[in-house]
Amino acid sequence: MEKFEPVITGFLCRWCSYAAADMAGNARMHYPPNLGVIRTMCSGRVDPQLVLKAFAGGADGVIIMGCHPGDCHYKEGNYKALNRFHLLRKVIEQLGIDKRRLRLEWISATEAKKFVQVVTNMVEEIRQLGPLSKSEK
Repeated sequence: MEKFEPVITGFLCRWCSYAAADMAGNARMHYPPNLGVIRTMCSGRVDPQLVLKAFAGGADGVIIMGCHPGDCHYKEGNYKALNRFHLLRKVIEQLGIDKRRLRLEWISATEAKKFVQVVTNMVEEIRQLGPLSKSEK
C-alpha cells in the first residue's frame, strides 16, 4: 500500500512568507514538496472563497502565511487575515472538515528555517489525518 502524500495549498504573502520560501530555496533547505504555493500581495487579500475552492478542488490542507502582526506592508492586512481565519475555521467545521486542515502562520522574510519547519509540520499532521475524504467535505 502506498504512503499517503497530502496536497496542501499555501497562500503566501509576497512581502514576507513568500520571501522566506524563496530564501529557503536559495539556501537549499529541504522540505516536503507537498505545498502548492499561491503568492498573494497580502494575507489579508486571501478571499475565504479561495480557501473553500482549494478544499473543493482536492487540497487536503490549506495554509495561509503572512507578515507578523504589526509588520504588514499594508498596515492591517494580517489582522484582516486573522479575523477571516477564525471565521473560516467555523465554516469548514460546519462543512464537516477538521479544523486542523486549515492553518494561519506568521513568517517574516528572514525566517526561512521557520518556513521549512511549518511546512514540514503541516505535511506530517495532514498525513496523520489522512486524505480529505468525500464524507468529510
